[in-house]
Amino acid sequence: MEPQALKILLPEKEIPKRWYNIQADLPRPPKPPLNPSTGRPAGAAELSPLFPMALLEQEQSRERWIDIPAPVLDIYSLYRPTPLIRARRLEEALQTPARIYYKHEGVSPAGSHKPNTAIPQAYYNKQAGVKRLATETGAGQWGSALALACNYFDLECTVYMVKVSYEQKPYRRSLMETWGARVFPSPTPNTASGRKALAKNPASLGSLGLAISEAVEDAAGRDDTNYALGSVLNHVMLHQTVIGLECREQFKLAGDYPDVVIGCCGGGSNFGGIAFPFLHDQFREGHKEIRFIAVEPAACPTLTRGAFTYDFGDAASFTPLLMMYTLGHEFEPPEIHAGGLRYHGDSPLVSQLYHDGLIEARAYGQTAVFEAAVAFARTEGVLPAPETAHAIRAAIDTALECKKAGEAKTILFNFSGHGHFDLSAYDSFLSGKMADYEYPPDLIEKSIASLPRFG
Repeated sequence: MEPQALKILLPEKEIPKRWYNIQADLPRPPKPPLNPSTGRPAGAAELSPLFPMALLEQEQSRERWIDIPAPVLDIYSLYRPTPLIRARRLEEALQTPARIYYKHEGVSPAGSHKPNTAIPQAYYNKQAGVKRLATETGAGQWGSALALACNYFDLECTVYMVKVSYEQKPYRRSLMETWGARVFPSPTPNTASGRKALAKNPASLGSLGLAISEAVEDAAGRDDTNYALGSVLNHVMLHQTVIGLECREQFKLAGDYPDVVIGCCGGGSNFGGIAFPFLHDQFREGHKEIRFIAVEPAACPTLTRGAFTYDFGDAASFTPLLMMYTLGHEFEPPEIHAGGLRYHGDSPLVSQLYHDGLIEARAYGQTAVFEAAVAFARTEGVLPAPETAHAIRAAIDTALECKKAGEAKTILFNFSGHGHFDLSAYDSFLSGKMADYEYPPDLIEKSIASLPRFG
């Protein structure tokens, strides 16, 4: 029977009480992070100056289910469970037999999925006696989420925002400052890594890798301060699984189940958040085969054109070495509008899944992405963030493949954030001024050639 519901809601009491840890079920776990000085696995002692022990334990845990603390659940209840919505008007416009659903994470106070990890990170740091958190942000979704979380747990918050996004998205900065954060355009003259970047290129537009360097340097230089990261690391992936866990219950109510699961992918957090619980179904419960598609920009094609090797998570080589797909930590991507996807590396967990052929990846230019964003906005009425629009592009293309093949498949994508702070990007597209940029192969090869050699 054809599923009829347009909006599938869960009551507040159905917020997941435990996060799902995919490390318990991976056929092949990723290699451990390495201390770059010794080439040996980096332990908790080496990371404790930046993170509270509770998060370090989650980072290394192999327990399948990890309890969500009550104070975290209390703040989650401001916006969770988020709705699962059938995109019927988009289906009709495409004339596809496919069923398209999206998980609407844009309903959070910060407008994206990022509070799902910002809230527990602030909570665990507060429990550890930390007074202040330093972080980076690309498009501002993560910085906004951490500012919100720090506000609720009475922590100071300093955000290094990639300069190109700082200039493109001034109202993200306003939102962070409204919640009490201090926001600086990265690179800044406030840190050694920022000064080095400015000396090399005074007009630098920055990168996520460089902003991470500044935030890590800031945190390491103060006893009252820890660092918080909005993607990539295992504990971030863990926290985001509330998305997919809710989705599984909502599909039961809808009488449906996805054949294809899609998420945009920069560091990997929203893709992992929606995909990992469905991977659990395949690993543990023998559910039918699902296609998982991670979508990235052609201007920053980490999975599709990067190297699977050890690399630093930041431009200044402060972090441990992570085994991941990378374009090289010195890679500085062009100024595309999807600032949250301009990262040189990917989550080790997502990278391992891709390396083992358990997920797919594809890359798009930004004009094709914005065509999909406008089509979605004009049918479903919701304005997507540029990052989210990458997932929409893949969902539309997959639905058109179903149309051609005459297959009524069920497609799920994560609507990771709204685009209300991205209207300058829409102005650029609608006025015909937006250009595509595919990163030249020789520059990718040059960046990868500078990678450290370990493992």
